[in-house]
Amino acid sequence: MKLFYLLLLLAGSTAAFHLDTSGRREHPTLPSEALTTEASQTEAKSRFAMLDDVRLLANGLLQLGQSLREFVHKTKAQINDIFHKLNIFDRSFYQLSVVTSEIKEEEEELKKTTNILKANNEEIRNLSLEINTKINNILQERTQLQSKVGSLEERLKGLSQSMIPADQLREITTLKEVIEAQEKTITSLLIAVKEQHDQLDHQKIKIKNLEEKLSFNSFQLTVDKAMDSHHSATDKFEYLQINSTDLPVDCSELFTRGETKSGVYAIKPNQSEPFYAYCEMSSDQGFTVIQHRADSIVDFDQTWEMYQNGFGDLEKDFWLGLKKIYTISQLGAYILRIDVEDWKEEKHWAEYSFSLEGPSKDYTLHVSHFVGDLPDAMTNLTGSRFSTKDKNNDNSCNSDCARNCTGGWWLNACSETNLNGKYFSLRAFGRSVRRKGIQWGPGTMPLYSLKTSKISLRVMPVTDSGN
Repeated sequence: MKLFYLLLLLAGSTAAFHLDTSGRREHPTLPSEALTTEASQTEAKSRFAMLDDVRLLANGLLQLGQSLREFVHKTKAQINDIFHKLNIFDRSFYQLSVVTSEIKEEEEELKKTTNILKANNEEIRNLSLEINTKINNILQERTQLQSKVGSLEERLKGLSQSMIPADQLREITTLKEVIEAQEKTITSLLIAVKEQHDQLDHQKIKIKNLEEKLSFNSFQLTVDKAMDSHHSATDKFEYLQINSTDLPVDCSELFTRGETKSGVYAIKPNQSEPFYAYCEMSSDQGFTVIQHRADSIVDFDQTWEMYQNGFGDLEKDFWLGLKKIYTISQLGAYILRIDVEDWKEEKHWAEYSFSLEGPSKDYTLHVSHFVGDLPDAMTNLTGSRFSTKDKNNDNSCNSDCARNCTGGWWLNACSETNLNGKYFSLRAFGRSVRRKGIQWGPGTMPLYSLKTSKISLRVMPVTDSGN
């Protein structure tokens, strides 16, 4: 603005200077009236010319100012987005560092335990060798005693026709007692050797289990390092560049493998690359969470590409991505579960049988009401294609519903159900404003944006799918 005023001042001064000099020119050859007329015409032309120049200059400055203002707003938005992504990256990097440290500590403890077991195994092996040596010595003594008994039997045969002296009878009795005692000792030693072998087998099994656990933890550490090296919080939704056939296809299979703790895990559905998903574990099954809303940190008014790939923070607010949801749905029969909470802290839920078509059909939705205390607001969306602000697939509505309602969703004649709408705190006034929020309708639900929402998938039990 200072530059604009300076240029106007300069233009005005120049005009005044021209007018002044033109008024002072002398024309001695012309009469005074002709001179007056010519000066007036020249002055008028100069004024109009300078006014045109000022207008052109002012228009140019206004256009330049408008362009600068748009550039500043765009730059501010980009800087805020960069700072937001950096904050998310810092939080995720810190969490990954903590998890990596814990895994490293567990790995060190397992290594120490393995070394102790190996040392104990070596001691048991030495003890077994010592026992075997003693057994061999006892067997040799037994052989010697048997040879002595054999010689005594030969002597007895020679003395069979004569009276055996008393001292020889005592010697024979003593030898028999010694032989019996040796037999008992050998038997107890054989039992002890068997027990030692059983202990050795048990130790070998324990060492093998520990080695398998150590190997699994090392693999998990490799996965975490891969995530730390190749993926930040903003690209956690990209597919993982790791080769493993041991990953579960979804969170339900992870639960059947014995995992009971909720959190972010790597899964690999059939015909898909591995990717991260949030698994919520209940007491009897595992859920693959595909959407979660609890605050306004993450903007859900995203483009078609973002809704295909996924966005947000997997441990907070996020959308898993249409591509990943589609690959999971191709594994078999699934149930879509909806959990919402209003600002009165009243919680409601609903479950639907669920299937999804691929990208060539714009992820067309197919649901049928299953069970729950929420009013049915999804069945009428069956056959609807997914829409975003830059791709409207709601052909039955004249207006651009995705743009008017905000957020991507399966829209049908601009229906009022949209769990990906704008997050409003408490009550939003005006129907046009409410339609942009997190809505579930029609029905008896409150006419304001919901407080929280969560969408998850679970495998349909065989009994339910039979029904």
